Amino acid sequence: MSIPPPSGPQQPEGSQGQHPQGQYPTPQPQGAYPPPQFPQGPQFPQGPHSPQGAYGPQGSHVPYGPYGFRPPPPTNGLAIASLVFGILWIVPFLGLVLGLVALRQIRRRGEQGRGMAIGGAVMSAAGMVAWVGMVLSGAAADFWDDLQRVGVNEILTLEKGECFDSPGGLMGWASEADRVPCAGEHDGEVFGVVLLSDGAYPGADDIAETADDRCYALQDAYAMDGWALPADVDVYHLTPSRDSWRYGDRVITCVFGNRDENATLTGSLRRDETTLDAHQVAYLKSTHVINAALEKAPETDYVQDDLPGHRTWAREVSEALAEQSAMLREHKWPAGAEGPVKDLVGDLEKAETAWSKAAGTDDPDTFLEHYDRGWDLVDPYRSVAPRAALGLAVTPPTLDGSEKEGEVEGEDGTEDGTGDGGADEDRIEV
Repeated sequence: MSIPPPSGPQQPEGSQGQHPQGQYPTPQPQGAYPPPQFPQGPQFPQGPHSPQGAYGPQGSHVPYGPYGFRPPPPTNGLAIASLVFGILWIVPFLGLVLGLVALRQIRRRGEQGRGMAIGGAVMSAAGMVAWVGMVLSGAAADFWDDLQRVGVNEILTLEKGECFDSPGGLMGWASEADRVPCAGEHDGEVFGVVLLSDGAYPGADDIAETADDRCYALQDAYAMDGWALPADVDVYHLTPSRDSWRYGDRVITCVFGNRDENATLTGSLRRDETTLDAHQVAYLKSTHVINAALEKAPETDYVQDDLPGHRTWAREVSEALAEQSAMLREHKWPAGAEGPVKDLVGDLEKAETAWSKAAGTDDPDTFLEHYDRGWDLVDPYRSVAPRAALGLAVTPPTLDGSEKEGEVEGEDGTEDGTGDGGADEDRIEV
């Protein structure tokens, strides 16, 4: 079957091979029909020889010729995926499988991507060998644990003495912490770190109770001068969650923060051996002895309800006063502080006598008489002179409700201040 050439101007007979001056024949591929001649510009006629692609207007197939082109074959998607897995070594086995499947599809479909499939398969195979080596050496388990721990509460890495900002604040769930200089504004300052023992997760309530006990015990070692703590400072703690416990989180982070959760702190609150001199440290250590005893006041409202408990407490206070006096007498003070400290020791010795008498009586009224005398002698303002001589803070902490820690409700109706508030909320500091 032959297809006649399209209609158009015919050459005269016998003119084959002859061309008008200035015209040159268009080279024709062997076996191809000569291109149609169009008298009025490049308008392509519609028909079975139109260069519109592989299929003409009527759906009849027309092979690609001098007027058409064949688009490049697509790239196999599995080859791309194999290369990605091979480079990242995330799941090397999957990268190897994808590469082999991609090679088979490329041969069958005539697609591109053979080089990527081979490269992905080779790198994935190398990754599998590396993973096997890591498993045998135990490094894979460590790597997987580290990978799982990514994003698990950066607060776990905070150290004692560091200050930070927490985008979520210090209340509720805190998942991030950005270290900042303590000299500027910050949300919290870490004053202690507690490590919990391994085992099953003890529960949020048990961990919170442990955090309360341990953090309040640690605050005096970091901020030894309780008088220097601002009134708006409170104690917070950051504890492991059930999820972080699974990944080895055993850290309780003790933090100073502002009582107002929308406010910040400025400057470091650290007052310990790293920031104080030897005389200041010696004095403050002696005050911690009496303060610890005063905080053990019985919880009963009236002396009459638990006279034996109050007598035991009075004996502990008396013994603490004796220990404090001995510590102050034994230290060699600088000339400017020697006199004020000596006067303070005299008051403490008298207070020791009063508390000792309270511990030895069986009469509630007599107990209160000696108790009142003992309180007067340990009044914080009696410590102002030696503090000033030593360069320590001289303004006693403000106590909520203007009550002294350890005051017993009885004669004047005041209550013992055994609350669980923040730093120095319900304490007497000598």
